[in-house]
Amino acid sequence: MDGPEPQRRKPSIYDVAARAGVSHMTVSRVLNEHPNIKAETRDRVRAAIAELSYTRSTIARALATNRAMRIGVLVDAPLHYGPSRTLLGFERAARARGYAVSVYSVEDEGSPVVEAGVEELLSHGADALAVVAPRASSLDGVRRTALGVPLLLFRADPDPDAITVSVDQAAGVDLAIAHLVDIGHREILHIAGPTDWYDACSRTAAWEQNLRTRGLVVRTPLYGDWSSDSGFDLASDPAPWEGVTAAFVANDQMALGVIHGLRSRGVRVPEDVSVVGFDDVPDAGHFWPPLTTVRQDYDALGRLGVERLMDLLSGSEAARSDVVEPRLIVRRSTAALAH
Repeated sequence: MDGPEPQRRKPSIYDVAARAGVSHMTVSRVLNEHPNIKAETRDRVRAAIAELSYTRSTIARALATNRAMRIGVLVDAPLHYGPSRTLLGFERAARARGYAVSVYSVEDEGSPVVEAGVEELLSHGADALAVVAPRASSLDGVRRTALGVPLLLFRADPDPDAITVSVDQAAGVDLAIAHLVDIGHREILHIAGPTDWYDACSRTAAWEQNLRTRGLVVRTPLYGDWSSDSGFDLASDPAPWEGVTAAFVANDQMALGVIHGLRSRGVRVPEDVSVVGFDDVPDAGHFWPPLTTVRQDYDALGRLGVERLMDLLSGSEAARSDVVEPRLIVRRSTAALAH
């Protein structure tokens, strides 16, 4: 009677090197995306990897590099669209580079919770820490903790103690306002996000600066909490909307509520008031009317964050602050001003 079939040995980096006709060090450089590799050699190594179904061992890489091959991520307010999509984009990019990701979510405000999260992530032996901390209160908690590892912040403003990456908030606001002005609007109200959120403050400041630069009246912003309910409530009161022909809303969920609130009192969108959102959530094209909005590419943001951390961990010169450019997606919630 035949015995059990012996297990096949997993292919090693040396097998890949032999198949591609290169050294194992060349294979390692290709795996680590070293820039000084000829395109022909890179293609040959990648073909050998695919033919052999080779996968890298995280343990082996950790031993070879004297790293844990792990990045800790502290994510604040994870139930909101922006933080959750930023986390997902970062995780995908880190795992593609062979790094495991440990996540600690913070739902309650307060530095003790944040500090406990940072300490837990560092206790796992993380090589670096990434922080998705949209609220100032959470970042304060991070700063009170001794890190000892490279720090990446997802925020718009440069930081002296960390690498920062973000979607260019000012550019996104400029796209939205330029679109509204180009189609004839001059009375543009801003529905802002919470004042403790960095991106909300950046969008409000950019909106105000944009209007002042164009010589337009700056109305007092209305502040919501990112929810559709808050957008509805702010649009239901007619007083702040007197004479307004367009609204720039700090996120798509509030924009949904704004459209509902305006319609509930007989104001048509876009015939009477045009509405622009921010984010381009997956359902934005199915709002009624479909929402004109600023798209933030969170996958590109995640890749950029990982690239900058890899630069830092490898000893390369890393840009201290970098941005992803947003795009304006024009749909039917905006229309030329009817004179």
